[in-house]
Amino acid sequence: MKQWFINNSLQRPKLTFSIMVFLTLIIGSGVRNIIVDDNIMNLLPKDIPSRVVWEEINEEFGETEFMFVAFGNSNESVYNSKTLETAWELTEQFEKITLDGKPLVEEVISIATLNRIDSEDGWMEVNDLMSEKQLSESEIAEIKSYLEENTGVSSRILGRNGNFMNVVIRPTDNLHYPQLTQEVSKITQPYEQDFEFYFGGESYIVGKIPEIIVNEVGTLMSVGLILMIVVLLANLRNWTAVAMVLSVIMMSALAMMGFMGWVVHFSGSSRFYFSMLNTSMPIVLLTIANSDGVHVISRFFREARKHKNVETAIRKTMNQLMLPISLTSLTTVAAFLTLLSSPIRPMVGYGVTIGFGITWAWLLSTILLPSLISLKKWNLNSTALSKPSIIENIIHRFSKDIIQRPKKVLFGGIAIVLFSLLGFQFIEVEVNVINFFKPGNVLRESTIFLDKEMSGSMSLVMKLEGDMKDPKNLNDMVKIQDFLELMPTVNTTISLANVIKEMHKSVMDDDPTFETIPDEREKVNNLFTMYSMSGDDDDFSALVDYEYETGLITAMMQSISTKDVVAHADTINKFIKNNTESEMTVHVSGMLMFLNDFVDLVVESSLTSIFFSILIIGAIAWIFFKSWRYGLLSIIPLSSAVILNFGLMGWFGVHLSHFTALLSSIIIGVGVDFSIHYIAEFIHYSKNGVTIDKISQKSVDDVGYPILLDAFSNMGFGALIFSTLIPLVHMGGLMVFAMISTSLGTLTILASSLELFKHKLVKH
Repeated sequence: MKQWFINNSLQRPKLTFSIMVFLTLIIGSGVRNIIVDDNIMNLLPKDIPSRVVWEEINEEFGETEFMFVAFGNSNESVYNSKTLETAWELTEQFEKITLDGKPLVEEVISIATLNRIDSEDGWMEVNDLMSEKQLSESEIAEIKSYLEENTGVSSRILGRNGNFMNVVIRPTDNLHYPQLTQEVSKITQPYEQDFEFYFGGESYIVGKIPEIIVNEVGTLMSVGLILMIVVLLANLRNWTAVAMVLSVIMMSALAMMGFMGWVVHFSGSSRFYFSMLNTSMPIVLLTIANSDGVHVISRFFREARKHKNVETAIRKTMNQLMLPISLTSLTTVAAFLTLLSSPIRPMVGYGVTIGFGITWAWLLSTILLPSLISLKKWNLNSTALSKPSIIENIIHRFSKDIIQRPKKVLFGGIAIVLFSLLGFQFIEVEVNVINFFKPGNVLRESTIFLDKEMSGSMSLVMKLEGDMKDPKNLNDMVKIQDFLELMPTVNTTISLANVIKEMHKSVMDDDPTFETIPDEREKVNNLFTMYSMSGDDDDFSALVDYEYETGLITAMMQSISTKDVVAHADTINKFIKNNTESEMTVHVSGMLMFLNDFVDLVVESSLTSIFFSILIIGAIAWIFFKSWRYGLLSIIPLSSAVILNFGLMGWFGVHLSHFTALLSSIIIGVGVDFSIHYIAEFIHYSKNGVTIDKISQKSVDDVGYPILLDAFSNMGFGALIFSTLIPLVHMGGLMVFAMISTSLGTLTILASSLELFKHKLVKH
């Protein structure tokens, strides 16, 4: 089979090239079907309690994640005709937002849509808070007076200093957040010359992130590729060779993204949506595809230097590299497919998609690349093919030191790994998306503003089941709300109990002492009857169901770190369990609880993926090399690199998130590549007459060059350090360290181990 591939690449290079390009374009055309989405709900398993409750709430009450549009001027009160007219106009325009004739907005909550409850001779009157667009000074003063007396109402729509006004948008669903975000931006743009605008809420962030991903990743990946080209060109010293490596990289990436789009097209699975989580996917593939291409090209150059014949050099190269490239591809795909067991849904799609990309990179490296090399008319006397490069000379001197001092090298490496283990105790988990943006980023600054000045940007929703007109249940609702509002991070809460207290006060001539829950169910029922005389029962649709058997408490709170999320969730659950007296059932959901559940999923996914990846890689290497010793040795560099990277995260305060958790996949993918190539070379020389004293020297000389060239060229993706997204910054820095740790781990710990135990490994 190996010879068949080699012969076809050499005897029919144009046909082979054409077929591979055609297939790549067919698969790559699926790119147009990719759906960009970063809804946190798609990250959670469908059976997790917080998601189950959330979906029940959304099915009955509609979307509970809001989009906030705050506007105003820092030194000017909102109680003026221009600001109020703008609120009216924005509300009208937001309500009309559609996509293909389908409304994207379920409800707009603003000063223009709120009702006011007044007392008229002991009777309840329900009127519009703002009756028309243009108001007189006396009407504006009346609105101001009402809101100052009813802080529960004003806290939902006004800033703490009265300088900013909130317009709250409740979307119809979570499928079109990007389109809704774009339309909201278009509507507000003409007003931005007169007012300061701040946007926030989970729906806005989710809608804005796809645009950020496209701009951010595209720019930084371009910089990374340029740096990669510079490093490759400096060492390969041949534009054509660099172009060949890049062709493998770019065609692999195109096929991978196209595959992702086709899966979405035919299955509709949200597991294959492209989210912020997937931003590392092209980087991982480029790293692995670059490794395959670099190994083939650099080995071809060395063989051409020896044999002075292109066809012989290609055959020698592919005969030696077909097995290790195939094996590294198989083990890396197997490692990523362990993500199928991940409880985080998109990681399943991540594993399958990148597995396909790696498979395609393997086919291109073993079929397309040899045909490209054979089509080129090489000048065997050129510098690139006749003289060793800078890295080749460095690695030759480096290999002598390793071989002469194997014990010092090995124990030095082990000491560094053990020290890194101490950093594990300092690792913290962070999964709140807003904390992924650097200070100064528009999204982060808007969220901070909404947290400090407005109602907040994070939601906590409680679903309550019981008789919603029973005073005992309603008083428990009040008790829960009072407890929540004592928490420094909670800005305001709203429930049916708030409305009932307001109605009770109004029928008692607005006496504040009666802003309470009536003591009898009949009295509560009478309040609703009186409200219906001048109001609309649908006004309560977002707070209670039609039968008054299920109600909601919605708390708006400040965006907090994941560490605080866990503490808040525990505190709230304990209070509900120990301090409610009614038989009412309370289920807690919302963004706070999603993040709390997500923490455990990230840790579980990381540990599971690492454990099974290393286990599977070791088993595959054992089978192919027909030795458990080689299987064990193959996982030493990558295991050491994983420990080094996660230890580094702990020491330097880099948070573990669903982004940095995937670094283990990068490390394992690259680390196994290096170790298998080294072991394959070591075995090759042990079987082909090289004396036992020279095996390690020859192995380091031949494999060390492509390993270091691969590592140095991939360090170009350290450009991610300049990203505005903190996880990408961390990924850029840690990826540079991963390249260093995996390459040096192979050339020190693995090389010294093989040197020390070569008498047991090599059969004489």
